[in-house]
Amino acid sequence: MNQKRKYSVLIVEDHALMREGLRSLLESWPNFTVVGEASDGQEGIRSAQALQPDVVLLDLSMPGTNGIEALREIKRVSDGSRVLVVTAHKDEEHLFAALTAGADGYFLKDSDSDELRTALFSVLAGERVLSPAIATKVVARYLVKEVPPEVSMYDVLSVREREVLKLVAEGRRSKDIATHLGISPKTVERHRANLMKRLGLHSVAALTTYAVSKGLLEP
Repeated sequence: MNQKRKYSVLIVEDHALMREGLRSLLESWPNFTVVGEASDGQEGIRSAQALQPDVVLLDLSMPGTNGIEALREIKRVSDGSRVLVVTAHKDEEHLFAALTAGADGYFLKDSDSDELRTALFSVLAGERVLSPAIATKVVARYLVKEVPPEVSMYDVLSVREREVLKLVAEGRRSKDIATHLGISPKTVERHRANLMKRLGLHSVAALTTYAVSKGLLEP
């Protein structure tokens, strides 16, 4: 990593004040330039694909497409980008979900600016970075040989995927679902295939049983 060059940064964060603060901080450092901002996951995915930034600063709690789904898609459409999650979530469920989805780092919003700068250079150098506060918790679990919490795949499904899951489980046809949601039948089929793959299910009956278990419809 060349610390004399400028690295491009995309900020994906739904709070305007937070975006402005990050932009101001980053542009006060000579090595970074903010090339784009996004206020939700879908916009973040489109921006990452168009801009191909060196690093993406990504919040996890956003309207529409959640941060975990956005992270997975950003890694797919801009595989050269490093993704540093910047979040208020200190629980290990969010941490392990983010790392499983491909995060290069997990940074807490209550950390100081020097820690952020160090984290940015570390992920750009190809290292995996955790905020000191949450790293301490992970190490403590390891030392007492506790098993990390299981990440529920349902918790990382996007809002749209949950909608499709419910409608498929109700027995609706792809064309009807497409009309109801205002999307194309092809998009519905893609969501259905992704759901089956992600949840390890292989039939509509299995999806229905799963939807019932999650309280999406009555048995």
